Amino acid sequence: MKKYSSIVVSNRLPVSVSRVDGELKFSASNGGLATAMSSLDSTDRVWVGWPGISSDKLTEAEMDTIKEKLLESNCYPVFLNDSQVENFYEGYANDTLWPLFHYFQSLAEHDEKYWESYEEVNKLFVKETVKVANEDSLIWIHDYHLMLMPGLVRDKLPETTIGFFLHIPFPSYEIFRQLPNRHEILLGLLGSDLIGFHIYDYARHFLSSAERIEAVEQSHGQVTFKGRKLIVDTFPIGIDYEKIVKTIESKKVKDNVGEIKKYYKNQKIIISVDRLDYTKGILNRLTAYELFLSEHPEYHKKIALTMIAVPSRTEVETYRNLRDSIELSISRINGQYASVDWTPISYQFKNLPYEEIFSMYASADIALVTPLRDGMNLVAKEYVAAKQDKDGVLILSELAGAIDELPEALSVNPNSIRSIKDSLLKALEMEKPERSKRLGKMQYRLKTYNVKDWAIDFTDELKNINVIQSEHEQKILTDDIQDLLV
Repeated sequence: MKKYSSIVVSNRLPVSVSRVDGELKFSASNGGLATAMSSLDSTDRVWVGWPGISSDKLTEAEMDTIKEKLLESNCYPVFLNDSQVENFYEGYANDTLWPLFHYFQSLAEHDEKYWESYEEVNKLFVKETVKVANEDSLIWIHDYHLMLMPGLVRDKLPETTIGFFLHIPFPSYEIFRQLPNRHEILLGLLGSDLIGFHIYDYARHFLSSAERIEAVEQSHGQVTFKGRKLIVDTFPIGIDYEKIVKTIESKKVKDNVGEIKKYYKNQKIIISVDRLDYTKGILNRLTAYELFLSEHPEYHKKIALTMIAVPSRTEVETYRNLRDSIELSISRINGQYASVDWTPISYQFKNLPYEEIFSMYASADIALVTPLRDGMNLVAKEYVAAKQDKDGVLILSELAGAIDELPEALSVNPNSIRSIKDSLLKALEMEKPERSKRLGKMQYRLKTYNVKDWAIDFTDELKNINVIQSEHEQKILTDDIQDLLV
């Protein structure tokens, strides 16, 4: 098997495999991570991950075909069966880690079979990764699904260079310590040479947990663990700014924007776009909008909220209940305030094509982005980039990682209904020069540090990690010699 100098590992591959009319179908992802990886200069790179189809639905011959086809796109598959998908992905990753790391600890399920599957799948990822790696490889592992991997890879390839990036928040010590398997998770992460987070708060929380639980020594993000030096640093992920600008300037999007503005003639459009998830604060957002309509009847027929909820985990009861609550709230608000010629809320529960989403962003006067907790939140950044007319206002939760880079947004406490309502009024009354000034500053920041810069920064620091480690080893050797002389 060929060994690669650069290896990316994530739960999902940038190419998905499905079965359509009995035939295997391969489709590429347009996600931000795929864009970021494409910007790296290495041509000797492979991406390891699950192709999205259960191995229970495949023959041995089909798995061989998938592997052969994916290698043409520099991808290498890790095959998971239905049980592993259920207990590792739906179970430990999304029913244990996701709620706990987002401070919804009451929703976290601690099931032993979930943990056993998480260990099993992380070991399976390691087994497949080492087939394409050697001691000279640079391995970059992504996200909460694979937090055991760095330590397990370190056991197999002690001298290889390993980076890990967490795309969700890392919680405070008081939250993280509630995890029964906290020790194993930290040992896994501490197998890395470089651990990256979106913002300083997440890095600080990780360091606090590592100090208190594993008694590691650290200073200014440099951690000493088992005689080895590793770095903990922040890398706020960006967006593909140039692609968004090209999309906004396309004829199709311009035509769409014209139709949308014609439909909402004389109304200010408020856009809300989220994956259906309890972390997104959608119900609070609706309650705040309802309060606004109640207290400011002068804006009736002059504003419209367009809410797009992207389906997610619809088979899980918590998510089904959330969807029901959202739809009941929308029905109640529309029932109370709608008239023959005005509907306060337009709601869509579906995935919209890329160009349609950005047509909505470009048309919207206000973006309402109020997650209760979010690792970064790229919707906020995408909206800012889409407003090339520099006429719009972003209302953003102070508990989203993006707030650190977008201080010109109207910051709100997502748990405060009145804070959201007051910001809506402020956004509607803001003069155009101020709107343009705020957007211009945010756009400049997003343009000068995009998703490709993020990927390059991380890999450059990972490549240079050996210099820091060599200096550390030299210091230890010098100290040992001095001790002998004494």
